[in-house]
Amino acid sequence: MSILQVFTLLGALGMFLYGMNLMSSGLQKAAGEKLRGFLTAMTSNPFKGVMTGLGITSIIQSSSATTVMVVSFVNAGLLTLTQAIGVIMGANIGTTVTAWMVSWLGFKADISILAIPLMIFGFLFSNSKKDQRKNIGELIVGFCLLFLGLSFMKESVPDLRQTPEVLEFVTTWSAYGFSSVLLFLAFGTVLTLILQSSSATMAITLIMLSMGWIPFDMACAMVLGENIGTTITANIAAAIGNTQAKRAAMSHTIFNVFGVIWALILFKPFLRLVGLITENLFGLPNPAADGFAVTESTSAEGTAALYGLSMLHTLFNLTNTLILVWFTSLIAKLVSIIIPAPENQEKEVFKLKYISAGPLATPELSVEQAFDEVIHFAQISKKGAEYAKEAINETDNNKLNTLKEKLIKYEEISDRIEFEIATFLNAVSSEEISKDTSIKIKAMYKIIGELESLGDSGETISRILSRKNIHKKEFDAESLKNLNIMADAVNNAYDAMISNLTAAHKGELTEISNAYNAEERLNNLRNDFRDSMIEEMDNNSNNYQTNIYYIDIINAYEQMGDFMINISQDLEKAFIKK
Repeated sequence: MSILQVFTLLGALGMFLYGMNLMSSGLQKAAGEKLRGFLTAMTSNPFKGVMTGLGITSIIQSSSATTVMVVSFVNAGLLTLTQAIGVIMGANIGTTVTAWMVSWLGFKADISILAIPLMIFGFLFSNSKKDQRKNIGELIVGFCLLFLGLSFMKESVPDLRQTPEVLEFVTTWSAYGFSSVLLFLAFGTVLTLILQSSSATMAITLIMLSMGWIPFDMACAMVLGENIGTTITANIAAAIGNTQAKRAAMSHTIFNVFGVIWALILFKPFLRLVGLITENLFGLPNPAADGFAVTESTSAEGTAALYGLSMLHTLFNLTNTLILVWFTSLIAKLVSIIIPAPENQEKEVFKLKYISAGPLATPELSVEQAFDEVIHFAQISKKGAEYAKEAINETDNNKLNTLKEKLIKYEEISDRIEFEIATFLNAVSSEEISKDTSIKIKAMYKIIGELESLGDSGETISRILSRKNIHKKEFDAESLKNLNIMADAVNNAYDAMISNLTAAHKGELTEISNAYNAEERLNNLRNDFRDSMIEEMDNNSNNYQTNIYYIDIINAYEQMGDFMINISQDLEKAFIKK
Protein backbone atom coordinates (compact mmCIF):
# COMPACT_ATOMS: atom_id res chain seq x y z
CA MET A 1 0.00 0.00 0.00
CA SER A 2 1.64 3.24 -1.18
CA ILE A 3 1.81 6.52 0.69
CA LEU A 4 -0.63 8.02 -1.82
CA GLN A 5 -3.14 5.25 -1.09
CA VAL A 6 -2.84 5.91 2.65
CA PHE A 7 -3.51 9.63 2.23
CA THR A 8 -6.33 8.90 -0.23
CA LEU A 9 -7.92 6.59 2.35
CA LEU A 10 -7.56 9.18 5.12
CA GLY A 11 -8.92 11.91 2.84
CA ALA A 12 -11.88 9.73 1.89
CA LEU A 13 -12.54 9.11 5.59
CA GLY A 14 -12.37 12.86 6.23
CA MET A 15 -14.85 13.45 3.38
CA PHE A 16 -17.20 10.83 4.84
CA LEU A 17 -17.05 12.39 8.33
CA TYR A 18 -17.44 15.93 7.02
CA GLY A 19 -20.36 14.88 4.85
CA MET A 20 -22.09 13.21 7.80
CA ASN A 21 -21.57 16.28 10.01
CA LEU A 22 -22.80 18.60 7.24
CA MET A 23 -25.86 16.46 6.55
CA SER A 24 -26.70 16.24 10.26
CA SER A 25 -26.17 19.99 10.72
CA GLY A 26 -28.38 20.84 7.74
CA LEU A 27 -31.16 18.59 9.00
CA GLN A 28 -31.00 20.08 12.47
CA LYS A 29 -31.06 23.64 11.14
CA ALA A 30 -33.99 22.83 8.88
CA ALA A 31 -35.87 21.34 11.81
CA GLY A 32 -34.85 24.26 14.06
CA GLU A 33 -36.78 24.73 17.28
CA LYS A 34 -39.21 21.94 16.35
CA LEU A 35 -36.63 19.40 17.55
CA ARG A 36 -36.46 21.06 20.94
CA GLY A 37 -40.24 21.23 21.31
CA PHE A 38 -40.64 17.63 20.14
CA LEU A 39 -38.02 16.42 22.59
CA THR A 40 -39.55 18.15 25.61
CA ALA A 41 -43.16 17.32 24.69
CA MET A 42 -42.83 13.63 23.86
CA THR A 43 -41.06 12.25 26.93
CA SER A 44 -43.87 11.82 29.45
CA ASN A 45 -43.03 8.13 29.89
CA PRO A 46 -40.04 5.89 29.03
CA PHE A 47 -41.71 4.38 25.95
CA LYS A 48 -42.49 7.80 24.48
CA GLY A 49 -38.93 8.79 25.31
CA VAL A 50 -37.58 5.79 23.38
CA MET A 51 -39.72 6.67 20.34
CA THR A 52 -38.62 10.31 20.58
CA GLY A 53 -34.93 9.39 20.65
CA LEU A 54 -35.42 6.93 17.80
CA GLY A 55 -37.28 9.51 15.69
CA ILE A 56 -34.85 12.39 16.22
CA THR A 57 -31.74 10.24 15.63
CA SER A 58 -33.25 8.69 12.51
CA ILE A 59 -33.82 12.23 11.19
CA ILE A 60 -30.53 13.90 12.10
CA GLN A 61 -28.44 10.74 11.59
CA SER A 62 -26.34 11.24 14.71
CA SER A 63 -26.90 9.50 18.02
CA SER A 64 -24.05 11.58 19.43
CA ALA A 65 -25.88 14.82 18.56
CA THR A 66 -29.10 13.50 20.12
CA THR A 67 -27.31 12.32 23.26
CA VAL A 68 -25.42 15.61 23.69
CA MET A 69 -28.72 17.44 23.19
CA VAL A 70 -30.34 15.28 25.88
CA VAL A 71 -27.45 15.84 28.30
CA SER A 72 -27.74 19.59 27.73
CA PHE A 73 -31.49 19.54 28.36
CA VAL A 74 -31.01 17.56 31.56
CA ASN A 75 -28.35 20.09 32.55
CA ALA A 76 -30.95 22.81 31.88
CA GLY A 77 -33.68 21.07 33.85
CA LEU A 78 -35.89 20.66 30.73
CA LEU A 79 -35.79 16.87 31.03
CA THR A 80 -35.70 14.66 34.09
CA LEU A 81 -33.05 11.98 34.38
CA THR A 82 -35.64 9.22 33.84
CA GLN A 83 -36.96 10.92 30.69
CA ALA A 84 -33.41 11.34 29.37
CA ILE A 85 -32.63 7.64 29.81
CA GLY A 86 -35.58 6.71 27.60
CA VAL A 87 -34.52 9.14 24.88
CA ILE A 88 -30.94 7.83 24.97
CA MET A 89 -32.20 4.27 24.52
CA GLY A 90 -34.20 5.37 21.48
CA ALA A 91 -31.18 7.22 20.08
CA ASN A 92 -29.22 3.96 20.12
CA ILE A 93 -31.89 2.32 18.00
CA GLY A 94 -32.12 5.35 15.70
CA THR A 95 -28.41 5.28 14.89
CA THR A 96 -28.83 1.83 13.27
CA VAL A 97 -30.63 3.56 10.39
CA THR A 98 -27.24 4.87 9.27
CA ALA A 99 -25.85 1.34 9.01
CA TRP A 100 -28.76 0.24 6.81
CA MET A 101 -28.47 3.37 4.67
CA VAL A 102 -24.75 2.79 4.11
CA SER A 103 -25.24 -0.95 3.46
CA TRP A 104 -27.99 -0.42 0.91
CA LEU A 105 -27.16 2.89 -0.77
CA GLY A 106 -23.39 2.80 -0.35
CA PHE A 107 -22.73 -0.79 -1.36
CA LYS A 108 -25.72 -2.13 -3.24
CA ALA A 109 -27.25 0.87 -5.05
CA ASP A 110 -23.93 2.80 -5.22
CA ILE A 111 -25.59 6.18 -4.87
CA SER A 112 -22.18 7.81 -5.35
CA ILE A 113 -23.01 7.69 -9.09
CA LEU A 114 -25.77 10.23 -8.43
CA ALA A 115 -23.84 12.19 -5.79
CA ILE A 116 -22.02 14.53 -8.18
CA PRO A 117 -25.13 15.43 -10.23
CA LEU A 118 -26.97 16.07 -6.95
CA MET A 119 -24.25 18.55 -5.96
CA ILE A 120 -25.66 21.12 -8.42
CA PHE A 121 -28.95 21.16 -6.51
CA GLY A 122 -27.06 21.49 -3.23
CA PHE A 123 -25.11 24.43 -4.67
CA LEU A 124 -28.22 26.18 -5.99
CA PHE A 125 -30.11 25.74 -2.72
CA SER A 126 -27.15 26.86 -0.63
CA ASN A 127 -26.99 30.15 -2.58
CA SER A 128 -30.63 30.94 -1.91
CA LYS A 129 -31.51 34.02 0.15
CA LYS A 130 -33.95 31.97 2.23
CA ASP A 131 -32.44 30.27 5.29
CA GLN A 132 -34.58 27.15 4.93
CA ARG A 133 -33.37 26.54 1.39
CA LYS A 134 -29.77 27.13 2.47
CA ASN A 135 -30.20 24.47 5.17
CA ILE A 136 -31.64 22.03 2.62
CA GLY A 137 -28.68 22.80 0.35
CA GLU A 138 -26.30 22.00 3.21
CA LEU A 139 -28.16 18.72 3.75
CA ILE A 140 -27.85 17.76 0.06
CA VAL A 141 -24.13 18.62 -0.11
CA GLY A 142 -23.48 16.66 3.10
CA PHE A 143 -25.42 13.67 1.74
CA CYS A 144 -23.36 13.72 -1.47
CA LEU A 145 -20.02 14.07 0.30
CA LEU A 146 -20.89 11.22 2.67
CA PHE A 147 -21.41 8.73 -0.15
CA LEU A 148 -18.57 10.08 -2.27
CA GLY A 149 -16.30 9.60 0.74
CA LEU A 150 -17.60 6.07 1.22
CA SER A 151 -17.00 5.32 -2.47
CA PHE A 152 -13.43 6.65 -2.32
CA MET A 153 -12.77 4.64 0.85
CA LYS A 154 -13.89 1.44 -0.85
CA GLU A 155 -11.70 2.17 -3.87
CA SER A 156 -8.60 3.14 -1.87
CA VAL A 157 -8.68 0.11 0.44
CA PRO A 158 -6.29 -2.50 -0.99
CA ASP A 159 -7.49 -6.01 -1.82
CA LEU A 160 -5.63 -8.21 0.67
CA ARG A 161 -6.24 -11.26 -1.45
CA GLN A 162 -3.59 -9.91 -3.80
CA THR A 163 -1.07 -9.75 -0.92
CA PRO A 164 -1.23 -13.20 0.78
CA GLU A 165 1.34 -12.39 3.47
CA VAL A 166 -0.68 -9.37 4.71
CA LEU A 167 -3.92 -11.35 4.50
CA GLU A 168 -2.35 -14.12 6.58
CA PHE A 169 -1.28 -11.56 9.21
CA VAL A 170 -4.82 -10.13 9.46
CA THR A 171 -6.29 -13.64 9.52
CA THR A 172 -4.17 -14.61 12.54
CA TRP A 173 -5.94 -11.89 14.54
CA SER A 174 -9.16 -13.85 14.28
CA ALA A 175 -7.61 -17.23 15.12
CA TYR A 176 -7.63 -16.93 18.93
CA GLY A 177 -11.22 -17.88 19.62
CA PHE A 178 -12.98 -15.72 22.18
CA SER A 179 -9.78 -13.71 22.73
CA SER A 180 -10.09 -12.52 19.14
CA VAL A 181 -13.64 -11.41 19.84
CA LEU A 182 -12.37 -9.29 22.75
CA LEU A 183 -9.50 -7.99 20.60
CA PHE A 184 -11.81 -6.78 17.83
CA LEU A 185 -14.26 -5.41 20.39
CA ALA A 186 -11.43 -3.31 21.84
CA PHE A 187 -10.40 -2.25 18.32
CA GLY A 188 -13.94 -1.06 17.55
CA THR A 189 -14.08 0.86 20.84
CA VAL A 190 -10.75 2.62 20.29
CA LEU A 191 -11.51 3.43 16.65
CA THR A 192 -14.81 5.04 17.67
CA LEU A 193 -13.07 7.01 20.41
CA ILE A 194 -10.61 8.36 17.85
CA LEU A 195 -13.15 9.17 15.13
CA GLN A 196 -15.85 10.35 17.57
CA SER A 197 -18.44 8.78 15.26
CA SER A 198 -19.88 5.29 15.56
CA SER A 199 -21.39 5.74 12.08
CA ALA A 200 -17.92 6.28 10.57
CA THR A 201 -16.56 3.24 12.41
CA MET A 202 -19.55 1.23 11.22
CA ALA A 203 -18.80 2.25 7.63
CA ILE A 204 -15.17 1.19 8.03
CA THR A 205 -16.26 -2.14 9.51
CA LEU A 206 -18.64 -2.71 6.57
CA ILE A 207 -15.79 -1.99 4.13
CA MET A 208 -13.39 -4.34 5.94
CA LEU A 209 -16.05 -7.04 5.91
CA SER A 210 -16.97 -6.54 2.24
CA MET A 211 -13.29 -6.64 1.22
CA GLY A 212 -12.79 -9.94 3.04
CA TRP A 213 -10.35 -8.46 5.56
CA ILE A 214 -12.19 -9.87 8.55
CA PRO A 215 -14.75 -12.64 9.03
CA PHE A 216 -18.36 -11.93 9.95
CA ASP A 217 -18.03 -12.76 13.65
CA MET A 218 -15.08 -10.39 14.14
CA ALA A 219 -16.97 -7.61 12.36
CA CYS A 220 -19.82 -8.21 14.82
CA ALA A 221 -17.37 -7.88 17.72
CA MET A 222 -16.21 -4.54 16.29
CA VAL A 223 -19.82 -3.31 16.18
CA LEU A 224 -20.24 -4.18 19.87
CA GLY A 225 -17.10 -2.18 20.62
CA GLU A 226 -18.46 0.78 18.66
CA ASN A 227 -21.47 0.88 20.97
CA ILE A 228 -19.14 1.37 23.94
CA GLY A 229 -16.91 3.90 22.20
CA THR A 230 -19.81 6.15 21.20
CA THR A 231 -20.70 6.84 24.86
CA ILE A 232 -17.57 8.95 25.28
CA THR A 233 -19.10 11.92 23.38
CA ALA A 234 -21.88 12.38 25.92
CA ASN A 235 -19.48 11.98 28.82
CA ILE A 236 -17.22 14.69 27.37
CA ALA A 237 -20.23 17.01 27.00
CA ALA A 238 -21.31 16.33 30.59
CA ALA A 239 -17.83 16.64 32.12
CA ILE A 240 -18.37 20.32 32.93
CA GLY A 241 -22.13 20.04 33.37
CA ASN A 242 -24.10 19.70 36.57
CA THR A 243 -24.70 16.49 38.50
CA GLN A 244 -27.83 15.51 36.56
CA ALA A 245 -26.07 15.95 33.21
CA LYS A 246 -23.23 13.68 34.33
CA ARG A 247 -25.76 11.09 35.47
CA ALA A 248 -27.54 11.19 32.09
CA ALA A 249 -24.22 10.57 30.29
CA MET A 250 -23.36 7.75 32.71
CA SER A 251 -26.73 6.09 32.02
CA HIS A 252 -25.76 5.97 28.33
CA THR A 253 -22.55 4.15 29.26
CA ILE A 254 -24.39 1.71 31.55
CA PHE A 255 -26.94 0.98 28.82
CA ASN A 256 -24.32 0.08 26.22
CA VAL A 257 -21.94 -1.74 28.57
CA PHE A 258 -24.79 -3.90 29.89
CA GLY A 259 -25.78 -4.73 26.32
CA VAL A 260 -22.24 -5.69 25.33
CA ILE A 261 -21.93 -7.96 28.39
CA TRP A 262 -25.01 -10.01 27.57
CA ALA A 263 -24.11 -10.03 23.86
CA LEU A 264 -20.64 -11.43 24.68
CA ILE A 265 -22.10 -14.08 27.00
CA LEU A 266 -24.52 -15.16 24.25
CA PHE A 267 -22.17 -14.31 21.39
CA LYS A 268 -22.47 -17.52 19.33
CA PRO A 269 -26.24 -18.00 19.81
CA PHE A 270 -26.82 -14.30 19.13
CA LEU A 271 -24.87 -14.48 15.87
CA ARG A 272 -26.80 -17.62 14.84
CA LEU A 273 -30.08 -15.74 15.47
CA VAL A 274 -28.87 -12.79 13.37
CA GLY A 275 -27.84 -15.20 10.61
CA LEU A 276 -31.22 -16.98 10.58
CA ILE A 277 -33.13 -13.67 10.46
CA THR A 278 -30.95 -12.41 7.59
CA GLU A 279 -31.32 -15.70 5.72
CA ASN A 280 -35.11 -15.92 6.05
CA LEU A 281 -35.92 -12.21 5.77
CA PHE A 282 -33.83 -11.44 2.69
CA GLY A 283 -33.43 -14.89 1.15
CA LEU A 284 -29.62 -14.64 1.38
CA PRO A 285 -26.91 -17.06 2.59
CA ASN A 286 -26.58 -17.32 6.37
CA PRO A 287 -23.59 -15.04 7.26
CA ALA A 288 -23.15 -16.82 10.62
CA ALA A 289 -22.90 -20.33 9.06
CA ASP A 290 -19.65 -22.30 9.27
CA GLY A 291 -17.44 -21.79 6.26
CA PHE A 292 -19.20 -18.58 5.23
CA ALA A 293 -16.82 -16.28 3.33
CA VAL A 294 -17.22 -13.04 1.38
CA THR A 295 -15.91 -13.24 -2.15
CA GLU A 296 -16.84 -9.69 -3.17
CA SER A 297 -19.31 -7.10 -1.91
CA THR A 298 -21.55 -7.42 -4.98
CA SER A 299 -22.00 -11.19 -4.53
CA ALA A 300 -24.87 -12.79 -2.57
CA GLU A 301 -22.40 -13.57 0.21
CA GLY A 302 -21.25 -9.93 0.28
CA THR A 303 -24.83 -8.70 0.50
CA ALA A 304 -25.61 -11.23 3.25
CA ALA A 305 -22.60 -10.08 5.27
CA LEU A 306 -23.50 -6.39 4.96
CA TYR A 307 -27.18 -6.94 5.80
CA GLY A 308 -26.26 -9.35 8.58
CA LEU A 309 -23.97 -6.81 10.24
CA SER A 310 -26.64 -4.10 10.01
CA MET A 311 -29.18 -6.59 11.40
CA LEU A 312 -26.90 -7.36 14.36
CA HIS A 313 -26.53 -3.64 15.09
CA THR A 314 -30.31 -3.17 15.01
CA LEU A 315 -31.17 -6.33 16.95
CA PHE A 316 -28.56 -5.56 19.62
CA ASN A 317 -29.92 -2.08 20.36
CA LEU A 318 -33.56 -3.12 20.01
CA THR A 319 -33.16 -6.09 22.39
CA ASN A 320 -31.13 -4.05 24.84
CA THR A 321 -33.83 -1.37 24.90
CA LEU A 322 -36.66 -3.89 25.34
CA ILE A 323 -34.81 -5.34 28.33
CA LEU A 324 -33.80 -2.09 30.03
CA VAL A 325 -36.77 0.18 29.27
CA TRP A 326 -38.58 -1.46 32.19
CA PHE A 327 -35.75 -0.48 34.53
CA THR A 328 -35.26 3.22 33.74
CA SER A 329 -36.06 4.21 37.34
CA LEU A 330 -33.57 1.63 38.60
CA ILE A 331 -30.88 2.92 36.21
CA ALA A 332 -31.60 6.46 37.44
CA LYS A 333 -31.06 5.29 41.05
CA LEU A 334 -27.86 3.44 40.08
CA VAL A 335 -26.26 6.45 38.37
CA SER A 336 -27.31 8.61 41.33
CA ILE A 337 -25.30 6.28 43.58
CA ILE A 338 -22.32 6.25 41.17
CA ILE A 339 -22.40 10.07 40.86
CA PRO A 340 -23.65 11.46 44.20
CA ALA A 341 -24.80 15.04 44.58
CA PRO A 342 -22.07 17.39 45.85
CA GLU A 343 -22.32 18.38 49.51
CA ASN A 344 -22.15 22.08 48.69
CA GLN A 345 -24.88 21.90 46.05
CA GLU A 346 -26.39 25.20 47.14
CA LYS A 347 -23.30 26.95 45.73
CA GLU A 348 -24.22 25.80 42.24
CA VAL A 349 -26.88 28.53 42.04
CA PHE A 350 -24.15 30.98 41.05
CA LYS A 351 -22.83 28.81 38.22
CA LEU A 352 -24.17 28.91 34.71
CA LYS A 353 -27.17 26.65 34.88
CA TYR A 354 -28.04 25.97 31.27
CA ILE A 355 -24.93 26.22 29.07
CA SER A 356 -22.28 24.65 31.29
CA ALA A 357 -22.42 21.45 29.23
CA GLY A 358 -21.03 23.28 26.20
CA PRO A 359 -22.65 24.30 22.93
CA LEU A 360 -25.23 22.04 21.35
CA ALA A 361 -24.91 20.48 17.93
CA THR A 362 -26.33 23.49 16.02
CA PRO A 363 -26.38 27.28 16.57
CA GLU A 364 -30.19 27.31 16.57
CA LEU A 365 -30.41 24.92 19.52
CA SER A 366 -27.50 26.63 21.26
CA VAL A 367 -29.31 29.96 21.10
CA GLU A 368 -32.30 28.40 22.85
CA GLN A 369 -29.97 27.13 25.55
CA ALA A 370 -28.37 30.56 25.92
CA PHE A 371 -31.79 32.20 26.25
CA ASP A 372 -32.55 29.90 29.19
CA GLU A 373 -29.35 31.19 30.77
CA VAL A 374 -30.35 34.82 30.15
CA ILE A 375 -33.64 34.25 31.99
CA HIS A 376 -31.71 32.59 34.82
CA PHE A 377 -29.37 35.63 34.86
CA ALA A 378 -32.43 37.91 35.23
CA GLN A 379 -33.69 35.84 38.16
CA ILE A 380 -30.30 36.07 39.88
CA SER A 381 -30.32 39.83 39.29
CA LYS A 382 -33.75 40.11 40.92
CA LYS A 383 -32.42 38.26 43.97
CA GLY A 384 -29.67 40.89 44.26
CA ALA A 385 -32.32 43.65 44.24
CA GLU A 386 -34.10 41.88 47.11
CA TYR A 387 -30.87 41.95 49.13
CA ALA A 388 -30.58 45.69 48.41
CA LYS A 389 -34.04 46.25 49.91
CA GLU A 390 -33.08 44.20 52.97
CA ALA A 391 -29.91 46.30 53.38
CA ILE A 392 -31.87 49.56 53.30
CA ASN A 393 -34.11 48.35 56.14
CA GLU A 394 -31.39 46.67 58.25
CA THR A 395 -30.30 48.46 61.43
CA ASP A 396 -27.95 45.83 62.86
CA ASN A 397 -24.42 46.64 61.65
CA ASN A 398 -23.24 43.04 61.49
CA LYS A 399 -26.24 41.94 59.43
CA LEU A 400 -25.91 45.04 57.27
CA ASN A 401 -22.25 44.24 56.54
CA THR A 402 -23.26 40.70 55.55
CA LEU A 403 -25.87 42.07 53.15
CA LYS A 404 -23.38 44.54 51.65
CA GLU A 405 -20.94 41.66 51.06
CA LYS A 406 -23.72 39.77 49.28
CA LEU A 407 -24.44 42.78 47.05
CA ILE A 408 -20.75 43.05 46.15
CA LYS A 409 -20.70 39.30 45.47
CA TYR A 410 -23.79 39.57 43.24
CA GLU A 411 -22.09 42.33 41.26
CA GLU A 412 -19.11 40.03 40.70
CA ILE A 413 -21.47 37.19 39.78
CA SER A 414 -23.18 39.47 37.21
CA ASP A 415 -19.81 40.30 35.64
CA ARG A 416 -18.86 36.62 35.45
CA ILE A 417 -22.19 35.45 34.04
CA GLU A 418 -22.21 38.23 31.42
CA PHE A 419 -18.70 37.23 30.33
CA GLU A 420 -19.50 33.51 30.15
CA ILE A 421 -22.75 33.99 28.23
CA ALA A 422 -21.00 36.39 25.84
CA THR A 423 -18.21 33.84 25.33
CA PHE A 424 -20.79 31.16 24.58
CA LEU A 425 -22.61 33.44 22.13
CA ASN A 426 -19.28 34.26 20.43
CA ALA A 427 -18.74 30.54 19.85
CA VAL A 428 -22.26 30.19 18.42
CA SER A 429 -21.78 33.25 16.19
CA SER A 430 -18.62 31.75 14.71
CA GLU A 431 -20.78 29.04 13.12
CA GLU A 432 -22.94 29.56 10.05
CA ILE A 433 -26.20 31.01 11.41
CA SER A 434 -29.52 32.11 9.98
CA LYS A 435 -30.70 35.73 9.89
CA ASP A 436 -33.26 35.12 12.67
CA THR A 437 -30.60 33.50 14.86
CA SER A 438 -28.26 36.44 14.25
CA ILE A 439 -30.97 38.91 15.35
CA LYS A 440 -31.61 36.89 18.51
CA ILE A 441 -27.91 36.74 19.38
CA LYS A 442 -27.49 40.52 18.93
CA ALA A 443 -30.49 41.10 21.21
CA MET A 444 -29.01 38.78 23.84
CA TYR A 445 -25.68 40.65 23.78
CA LYS A 446 -27.56 43.86 24.63
CA ILE A 447 -29.72 42.17 27.26
CA ILE A 448 -26.83 40.64 29.20
CA GLY A 449 -25.11 44.04 29.16
CA GLU A 450 -28.20 45.62 30.76
CA LEU A 451 -28.41 42.79 33.31
CA GLU A 452 -24.78 43.34 34.23
CA SER A 453 -25.59 47.04 34.76
CA LEU A 454 -28.44 45.99 37.07
CA GLY A 455 -25.88 44.06 39.12
CA ASP A 456 -23.77 47.23 39.31
CA SER A 457 -26.80 49.12 40.63
CA GLY A 458 -27.14 46.83 43.63
CA GLU A 459 -23.47 47.35 44.45
CA THR A 460 -23.97 51.14 44.00
CA ILE A 461 -26.74 51.09 46.62
CA SER A 462 -24.44 49.18 49.01
CA ARG A 463 -21.77 51.91 48.60
CA ILE A 464 -24.31 54.66 49.35
CA LEU A 465 -25.38 52.81 52.49
CA SER A 466 -21.72 52.41 53.52
CA ARG A 467 -21.15 56.17 53.25
CA LYS A 468 -24.35 56.81 55.22
CA ASN A 469 -23.11 54.54 58.02
CA ILE A 470 -19.62 56.04 58.05
CA HIS A 471 -21.19 59.44 58.67
CA LYS A 472 -23.62 57.88 61.21
CA LYS A 473 -26.73 59.03 59.42
CA GLU A 474 -30.17 57.38 59.63
CA PHE A 475 -33.22 57.57 57.39
CA ASP A 476 -36.43 58.69 59.09
CA ALA A 477 -39.62 56.62 58.93
CA GLU A 478 -41.06 58.57 55.97
CA SER A 479 -37.85 58.16 53.93
CA LEU A 480 -37.73 54.41 54.66
CA LYS A 481 -41.36 54.07 53.63
CA ASN A 482 -40.68 55.81 50.31
CA LEU A 483 -37.54 53.76 49.65
CA ASN A 484 -39.52 50.57 50.24
CA ILE A 485 -42.19 51.77 47.81
CA MET A 486 -39.43 52.32 45.22
CA ALA A 487 -37.96 48.88 45.96
CA ASP A 488 -41.37 47.25 45.48
CA ALA A 489 -41.84 49.12 42.21
CA VAL A 490 -38.43 47.85 41.04
CA ASN A 491 -39.50 44.33 42.02
CA ASN A 492 -42.65 44.71 39.89
CA ALA A 493 -40.50 45.95 37.00
CA TYR A 494 -38.34 42.83 37.38
CA ASP A 495 -41.45 40.65 37.23
CA ALA A 496 -42.57 42.39 34.02
CA MET A 497 -39.10 42.04 32.47
CA ILE A 498 -38.77 38.33 33.36
CA SER A 499 -42.31 37.71 32.10
CA ASN A 500 -41.38 39.30 28.77
CA LEU A 501 -38.14 37.30 28.57
CA THR A 502 -40.04 34.06 29.19
CA ALA A 503 -42.74 34.95 26.64
CA ALA A 504 -40.11 35.82 24.02
CA HIS A 505 -38.33 32.52 24.66
CA LYS A 506 -41.60 30.65 24.04
CA GLY A 507 -42.38 32.73 20.95
CA GLU A 508 -45.45 34.21 22.69
CA LEU A 509 -44.38 37.85 23.16
CA THR A 510 -46.87 40.21 21.47
CA GLU A 511 -46.44 43.51 23.36
CA ILE A 512 -44.55 45.02 26.33
CA SER A 513 -47.11 47.37 27.86
CA ASN A 514 -46.41 45.77 31.29
CA ALA A 515 -42.80 46.98 31.08
CA TYR A 516 -43.82 50.49 30.01
CA ASN A 517 -46.32 50.69 32.87
CA ALA A 518 -43.67 49.57 35.40
CA GLU A 519 -41.17 52.11 34.02
CA GLU A 520 -43.73 54.93 34.11
CA ARG A 521 -44.56 54.14 37.76
CA LEU A 522 -40.86 54.24 38.70
CA ASN A 523 -40.37 57.56 36.91
CA ASN A 524 -43.41 59.09 38.63
CA LEU A 525 -42.32 57.85 42.07
CA ARG A 526 -38.80 59.14 41.51
CA ASN A 527 -40.10 62.57 40.51
CA ASP A 528 -42.53 62.77 43.43
CA PHE A 529 -40.06 61.61 46.10
CA ARG A 530 -37.15 63.65 44.75
CA ASP A 531 -39.17 66.85 44.37
CA SER A 532 -40.67 66.58 47.86
CA MET A 533 -37.21 65.97 49.35
CA ILE A 534 -35.67 68.93 47.49
CA GLU A 535 -38.48 71.12 48.79
CA GLU A 536 -37.80 69.90 52.33
CA MET A 537 -34.07 70.60 51.90
CA ASP A 538 -34.89 74.17 50.96
CA ASN A 539 -36.88 74.57 54.17
CA ASN A 540 -34.62 72.52 56.46
CA SER A 541 -30.95 71.98 55.70
CA ASN A 542 -30.07 70.16 58.94
CA ASN A 543 -30.36 66.71 57.33
CA TYR A 544 -28.78 67.73 54.04
CA GLN A 545 -26.28 64.84 53.83
CA THR A 546 -28.87 62.20 54.78
CA ASN A 547 -31.25 63.60 52.18
CA ILE A 548 -28.54 63.38 49.50
CA TYR A 549 -28.06 59.67 50.29
CA TYR A 550 -31.83 59.23 50.08
CA ILE A 551 -32.01 60.94 46.65
CA ASP A 552 -29.02 58.91 45.40
CA ILE A 553 -30.79 55.64 46.25
CA ILE A 554 -34.04 56.89 44.65
CA ASN A 555 -32.07 57.74 41.48
CA ALA A 556 -30.30 54.34 41.54
CA TYR A 557 -33.67 52.59 41.69
CA GLU A 558 -35.06 54.68 38.84
CA GLN A 559 -31.97 53.90 36.76
CA MET A 560 -32.60 50.18 37.35
CA GLY A 561 -35.99 50.73 35.75
CA ASP A 562 -34.24 52.27 32.72
CA PHE A 563 -32.08 49.16 32.32
CA MET A 564 -35.14 46.91 32.55
CA ILE A 565 -37.22 48.84 30.00
CA ASN A 566 -34.20 48.68 27.64
CA ILE A 567 -34.29 44.88 27.91
CA SER A 568 -38.01 44.70 27.07
CA GLN A 569 -37.47 47.07 24.14
CA ASP A 570 -34.65 44.87 22.85
CA LEU A 571 -37.06 41.92 23.04
CA GLU A 572 -39.72 43.93 21.21
CA LYS A 573 -37.35 44.67 18.33
CA ALA A 574 -35.97 41.13 18.01
CA PHE A 575 -38.88 38.84 18.86
CA ILE A 576 -42.13 40.60 17.95
CA LYS A 577 -42.78 40.13 14.25
CA LYS A 578 -44.18 43.28 12.69
